[in-house]
Amino acid sequence: MRLPFKTALADGIAELVLDHPPVNALDCAGWQALAAEIERLGREPAARVIVIRAEGRGFCAGVDIKELAAQPEKIVAVNRGNYDTFRAIHRNPLPVIAAVHGFVLGGGIGIAGAADIVVAAEDATFGVPEVDRGAMGGGAHLQRLFPVQKVRMMYFTGEPITAAEAYRLGAVERVVPRAELREAALAIARKIAAKSGAMLRLAKESLNGIEDGNLEDKYRWEQGFTLQAYREADSAETRRAFVEKRAARFEDQQ
Repeated sequence: MRLPFKTALADGIAELVLDHPPVNALDCAGWQALAAEIERLGREPAARVIVIRAEGRGFCAGVDIKELAAQPEKIVAVNRGNYDTFRAIHRNPLPVIAAVHGFVLGGGIGIAGAADIVVAAEDATFGVPEVDRGAMGGGAHLQRLFPVQKVRMMYFTGEPITAAEAYRLGAVERVVPRAELREAALAIARKIAAKSGAMLRLAKESLNGIEDGNLEDKYRWEQGFTLQAYREADSAETRRAFVEKRAARFEDQQ
């Protein structure tokens, strides 16, 4: 199986690049492999910081809706892959920088929301189309980026916001031209990598410990509603509509 990412380690910086055309939407196996790789990088003795970025049209479009439309029974395994990936980032012993561009959707929000620092290209947009895809999840990580009412506006409408707006709201450290995104992330990573590995690991654990609430518990709560959503006829209709590239037709609107 071709992995949907590639990794490199140099000068204390572990760089993981999502590379799964056309939109970096990962299937069940892809999410599970991604989680395992992020955990492995966190155990690398030579690593001080992790940078996650992507190639292609956008950072990450989330899960492979076509896979779930064809095999809805995979939702539990997909949920597990998402959970493990976001936990591997948030609970990683190392600081994690997400460098995002283009669309940051669904699972892409989970990655960015679990990260310690986010750098964005000017063309980045952040969105959670979960309601339109017949699923739940992402709200806990979105709320780690944005204020509560902004999260609810984004969640209920499915409307994305721009990198400039994300910066205004404090979610993004820097907004740069697309061509400068990798270097902007690496510049921050170099500052971190120059520090004591032991102190960085202690700092990451300490900062996680003082956060309000438990991110993983919040996300697990949401995932329970994803399973409930999948029992609704409307949920299957949203995925069919997405695959068939048409507007969804709901029974209570006919």
